[in-house]
Amino acid sequence: MKLLQRYLPLATLLAIGGTAIADPVIVRLTPPSKLFSLGVTNGPVIARFLPEQRFDLQSSIRPDPGMTIDSVEFQVDEATVSGVVTLKPGTGGVATNLTIGTLRAFETSAPGVHSFSVRAVQSDGKVATASGNFEVAPIAQRGRRARNVIFCIGDGMGIAHRTAARLMKFNASMGKANGLLAMDQMPFSGLVMTHSLNSIVTDSSPGAACYSTGNKANNNQHGVFPDDTTDNFDNPRVENVGEYLHRTQGKALGIVTTSDVFDATPAAFATHTQSRAAGSGICDQYLDESGRTGLSVLLGGGRKWFLPATTPGSGRTAATDYALADELASGWAIPVGQVDTNRDLIADFEAAGWRYAADRTSLAATPADTRRLLGLFSFSNMNVAKDKIDGRRGAKPAGATSSVVEDFGLPDQPMLDEMTDKALQVLSRNANGFVLMVEAASIDKQAHNMDTERWILDTIEFDAAIGRCLDFARTNSDTLVIVTADHECAGVNIIGGSRVAQSVLTQQLAQPSVRTTTYTNAVGGFLFTFPYSHFSIRTNVGTYEAAGFPKYVLGEDGYPVTTDIDGRMIVGYAANADRFEDYLTNPYPLRDSQQPFVTQEPQLRHPGGPSNRDFPTGNFLTGQIPDAVAAHTASDVPVSAQGRGASAFTGVMDNTDVFFRAMQAVVGGAQ
Repeated sequence: MKLLQRYLPLATLLAIGGTAIADPVIVRLTPPSKLFSLGVTNGPVIARFLPEQRFDLQSSIRPDPGMTIDSVEFQVDEATVSGVVTLKPGTGGVATNLTIGTLRAFETSAPGVHSFSVRAVQSDGKVATASGNFEVAPIAQRGRRARNVIFCIGDGMGIAHRTAARLMKFNASMGKANGLLAMDQMPFSGLVMTHSLNSIVTDSSPGAACYSTGNKANNNQHGVFPDDTTDNFDNPRVENVGEYLHRTQGKALGIVTTSDVFDATPAAFATHTQSRAAGSGICDQYLDESGRTGLSVLLGGGRKWFLPATTPGSGRTAATDYALADELASGWAIPVGQVDTNRDLIADFEAAGWRYAADRTSLAATPADTRRLLGLFSFSNMNVAKDKIDGRRGAKPAGATSSVVEDFGLPDQPMLDEMTDKALQVLSRNANGFVLMVEAASIDKQAHNMDTERWILDTIEFDAAIGRCLDFARTNSDTLVIVTADHECAGVNIIGGSRVAQSVLTQQLAQPSVRTTTYTNAVGGFLFTFPYSHFSIRTNVGTYEAAGFPKYVLGEDGYPVTTDIDGRMIVGYAANADRFEDYLTNPYPLRDSQQPFVTQEPQLRHPGGPSNRDFPTGNFLTGQIPDAVAAHTASDVPVSAQGRGASAFTGVMDNTDVFFRAMQAVVGGAQ
């Protein structure tokens, strides 16, 4: 019964617990609804769609032992939905005795809350039914439409991340900030709730999918609703913003990120999967389904997925690739795809008319008349802003013979604002307008690592890209720019400033002899014992008036000359893992396990995790979570907007509301 309580809807449990046992049993009905899952109609409707936005109808049915499900019929508002309903078995765990009925690419234009139901007939004639609901959001016709919409997503960026970037770039004195970030100057702001379909704490896949589809998804999934199969690419789909606006208005889609392009946030704007880790299939989808998404610009890292498996550095595997079932491909009018580990995806992009840029130099040389642009600047995630800046300045970690970007083998990487400029240039050539997603991915990745200076500099880099978008919007008044985050990462907050000069802190670390003790802790599955310093780095943290006003100095490139200053800003983490901390800027980033050469020198010299970094001179800080790195939180995140329709982005809203408020401006117009 406990297993059933986790798996079956309330209405079914009531039937099982009483005398009216209905067999066969409907165990899942998609789109998800409180009516089906909880047996209630109060509260917000879970699944919402634009008029004529397409989505799949699906139900999982458990027949009686020895019986089969012979037919499944869907109804919306008590009218039978026409179309082919395919039947297939469920797979994996408790799903092995299920039959799944699916009707692909349903759409309706009627606004309001709709009832929908399923009727399943068993081989002995027994019938099972279940009901749910969904909403079609009303789109009012008002004013002029936004021709272009730009989503700027600072992955993991909460309020404190923005504050820290402002303080480092502009400082503050006598109680007032000495300057404002570009995102601070946008005229409308609000707060966004970020929960996913199955947790108060989201990961990036459903966090971004809310902005790209207007619907909730389970953690690790985007562009789909959950199902009862193990296939990563057969889930019930939801048409995303690129697909919808390309189909209905002929708009182009652009994706710019500092992460590997297979990563959750960029992939949520153009692909559909229940596994954000399925990189080969995700990247294949970018090209294979570009005719539906209107994808015209794809810039970031992730070259490993585009290289044949026989090429050094390739990440392509059969396990991460995809081939769609005929019924899905037919229902959505898309290619079937195929598992092909030796696919040369860069060559296929070029054969389809895309221009390819392999580095910053070739990106800058992209001709002005380019209409499709692919740029892959690293094997996996791009280097972060601090390390790219140090590379350009010729700076190296003490005692090193190479810069960090040289350690990764591809040092000529563009900054996010440079990629954004080029994306806007290419997308502007589409007469019908565009959707552009610009992501600063490593605000999140470096907050996970509790690498303070790296995520702050990535936030400053992000703000420079936002400035480019706002400049474009000022000369293209029919553009809406939205700045937000998919979630907050690490429970970041600014807790004060250092009480001591940088020279004093360095001296303390060099001579940690005030008091030592022995500490034993489990890290990486084993116990270790070591002496560590109690010179009280904690007493160096100034709170309240002792925090003062840190004073960072900017170089000509717009980034701090150094982040190791007297009275430096001190950041704490609420969702922190165990770590050593010395409050100095880390010379090396943590190893990135997604990089293909991470187990080889020179990347091997980089620290393996927060418990390896700053050891043994730093102080040990106990984490509050069992993970190896810091975690996401359920905190609300800020949203700011400027341009056509921006006035809608005020107050507290659900993350799905961001999608619908943006689409009101694009589809229905704004005053």
